[in-house]
This record gives sequence, C-alpha cells and structure tokens, in this order.
Amino acid sequence: MKKTILLLLITLTLNAQERIIALSPAINEIIFALGAGDEIIANTDYALYPKASIALPKVGGYFSPNLEKIIALRPTLVIMQNNNYKLSLKLQRLGIKTKVIKIDRLKSIKKAIQEIGQLLKKEKKAESILQEINKALKEIKNIVSKKRILIVFGSNTDLSRHIFVAGQNLYFDDIIKESNNSNALNSTRKGQPILSMENIIACNPDIVLLLARNTQNSLSDKVLINPWLALPISASHYKAIYINRESYAGIPSNRLILFLKDFKFMLQNYKKRTHAPSK
Repeated sequence: MKKTILLLLITLTLNAQERIIALSPAINEIIFALGAGDEIIANTDYALYPKASIALPKVGGYFSPNLEKIIALRPTLVIMQNNNYKLSLKLQRLGIKTKVIKIDRLKSIKKAIQEIGQLLKKEKKAESILQEINKALKEIKNIVSKKRILIVFGSNTDLSRHIFVAGQNLYFDDIIKESNNSNALNSTRKGQPILSMENIIACNPDIVLLLARNTQNSLSDKVLINPWLALPISASHYKAIYINRESYAGIPSNRLILFLKDFKFMLQNYKKRTHAPSK
C-alpha cells in the first residue's frame, strides 16, 4: 500500500504542470503554440494572441513587469527575454526558477522555440514548428534576388520626420538575406536606426515594406503609400511599396511563419510587377 502511494506521488510530481509567467508577447505565443498554454498563469499587457491570453492576469508591460505581482502568483517558472535579466536574478534569489531567452535574430528565435520546447517537454511540437519555419524560409529564396529591401516600422505620413527602419542585427535583416536580397540600409547600424528623408533617398530601396500593425483604421493604404511614391527611389518607380498591418508582424514567435508567407507574396508581386528575373 505504501509503495502504491509512493509511486502515485512520484507520478503526480512528474506529471505536474508548471505555473508559468510569460514576460513577452512572443514567449506567450510560443508557449501556446507548443500546446502548453494551459500552464500559463499570467503574462504581460501586450500579450493579445491567442485570445485565451487576453483573460489571463497581467503583471505589467514588456519593460516594466511588477515583481510583487509575479511573486504573489506563486509561479514555478518565469520565462523572459534578456532585457529582463536583472529581474531574473531577483527571482532566482527568491527561489523562483527562470529562463532567459534571446529572440532578436532568426537563429535565436529558432533556438528559443527549441529550448522552451525542451523545458516544457514539448520537443516534438517544437521540432514541427521549426520544420515549418525552415520550409517557409526556403520558399522565399530567389523569387527575386539582389534587390535592396527597406523594412520600415510605424505609420509615417510625413517622411520629413524620423523614420525607424530595420537595422543589421534584427531577424528582419536575416530574412532579407535568406531571400537572397539585401537590406537597403547598407551600414553597421543596428536595432531600429532612425533615417531622414535624405537617408532614405540615398539608400534607394527597390522594395519598401511598411510594418504598420498599430495603424489606426482611418489611415488608408493610399495615405500611407503616397508619401513614399513621391520620393525619387526605385521602389516608387515600380510602385513597390507594401504594407503589412497584421498583428504578428514584428513579433518574433512561431507566427514568424505567417510573416514569411506574406514576405513571399510581396516578392512574388514585385517580380510580376517588374518582370524581374531571378539570378
């Protein structure tokens, strides 16, 4: 009888779910995609996908999680990005297990999915997601090549103001390179550099992709595109200004697959529009 009870306790311990707090929208999405969404007990203010995320308790913003709220929820695991490294140390001192991941580059996104999958014993699902990402990356290669692509953040209706673009150390830059094209911002500037109108003209992009996922509905495609068409750049000549308003644009999670499909469609449209040959 005692042996039976002991075995039962061991089994329950091994099968016990984690009590996870996910400290970024991307981490939250990855955990849900792995099939462990029911183990999340809280996330951040901006974790809006999938819908089940919205009703979960919130512990603050991306850069300002509330330590007291986290502790009060009694998590067994807190997963965060490296911007919250100091918070990780505080939680560890309190005996709370943490996992810090980096998801700024394409390689690190893949690694994060794999590591979280291992942590939550969802290795097979993680591998399946990685295979889908690799397949989507393969499909964007050489649709067109050697084109200068500029990825722009936000909804700029006045290009005389500061324009945030994708620099050299983000996964957007990696995606452009994977497609056998180049970042129009040919410099060592990292993160989200700010360009002036003169800088943009000097870059002379062949394709401009506007990531306007937070754009108000009142701003039509025409309102966003017209300022770019007025610039003396190659992209305006071919009207190769594209907009992506999707919520997953800019979130480095498993939904990267969806962004890659959009990116593929953009390249195919550009090729059709310009009759650009693959090289």
